[in-house]
Amino acid sequence: MVVDKIQTQEFIQHKFAEYYKENSNTIELPSSLEKREYAFLLFRDKTMLRHKGFKNAEGFRAFLLRSTPSDVYYSSAYFEKPEAEMDAKGWLGADLIFDIDADHIPTQCNGQHDIWICKNCRATGHGAKPEKCPKCGAQKFTEISWLCDTCLESAKEETIKLLEVLERDFGFSVNEMKLAFSGHRGYHVHIEDPAVRTLDSIARKEIVDYMAGIGLKIAAYDIEGGHGPGFDDFGWSGRIAKGTYEFLLTTNQEQLENIALKRKPAARIIGQKDKILESWKSKGPWKLLKDVGPDSWRKILRQCVEKQSVKIDTVVTTDVHRLIRLANTLHGETGLKKVELAANEIERFDPLKSALAFTHGSISLEVAEAPQFRLRDTIYGPFKNQKVELPAAEAMFLLCKGVARVLEESVSVQ
Repeated sequence: MVVDKIQTQEFIQHKFAEYYKENSNTIELPSSLEKREYAFLLFRDKTMLRHKGFKNAEGFRAFLLRSTPSDVYYSSAYFEKPEAEMDAKGWLGADLIFDIDADHIPTQCNGQHDIWICKNCRATGHGAKPEKCPKCGAQKFTEISWLCDTCLESAKEETIKLLEVLERDFGFSVNEMKLAFSGHRGYHVHIEDPAVRTLDSIARKEIVDYMAGIGLKIAAYDIEGGHGPGFDDFGWSGRIAKGTYEFLLTTNQEQLENIALKRKPAARIIGQKDKILESWKSKGPWKLLKDVGPDSWRKILRQCVEKQSVKIDTVVTTDVHRLIRLANTLHGETGLKKVELAANEIERFDPLKSALAFTHGSISLEVAEAPQFRLRDTIYGPFKNQKVELPAAEAMFLLCKGVARVLEESVSVQ
């Protein structure tokens, strides 16, 4: 027998309570913990409990075990009075936070696995929600963003770019940057250096613009004189050179014409690709081909600025009061953990193996609809109106995503 939605939610909360009872001591609180605000998203009515403060880790852990929230956050900001209302907190500064999420990165997989559910008739579909439900005409939907290897890899690539820019252009060492998988579709990077703590929103907006390449003046390169960006140039100039090389290495004539190059210069570039790539060892390709003028090269450079820009959530970085998920706590939409890792570990890090919280037992459930997904080394689904028994991590993932309900036999053994 399939239990109702409320019982399923109670089951999820029970499993979260089990996790925190066994693992609360692994949750490392942030520096200056007594100056931070803490917030908890409660299972009951999905209400946010904010303006909590704690003097020590023991007080925090005791509250966590009593409340068993679906999500746990702390402020990037430091306050004189964390438990006061916002206007009376007494802002002392804030860490510099970056959030990279697959939601902000265009990937082809979103239209394949993201799901919408009509709140009226429960009809479902894939990709972006329609204006009206094709079955009943209603206009309110639940949207479920999925995660797969493609979108997770895209988020990882953006995070690697971010770390490189922070280290090479801003001078932060890897020891000053705290990196973590978010528990869902991306990564967080925290910088607690006192040098950034008092930056206001405007200053943080300048950092955001730099990451995005906003304001770069491609026209400033004297391509007519044979001078374009080079590999050894500092900052964005060197990054554009690298991006141009990588773009030309893999591009074809159709892609060049798609960025507004005319047919003749596009064909010339493809026909002389090896010669162009070899030219980067000296002065670059800027005056190498007669049929390819400065305008064509500038169009390519603009394309490479877009490719080399870092796709961060700009609101998170500029917000000097931002709440951010606490490491080793659970993500309410996946049942996965936020996991901290060293910067040199990200290349080989697999969140679908390393972020699992529920690793014992199995759970019986009925799945309304779920696309194919991977956890550990196993592919599951797709499922549609099926009763299945899955390992705990996989079952909790579907339950937290809201696409499944637990069966009575699993509830009875909790």
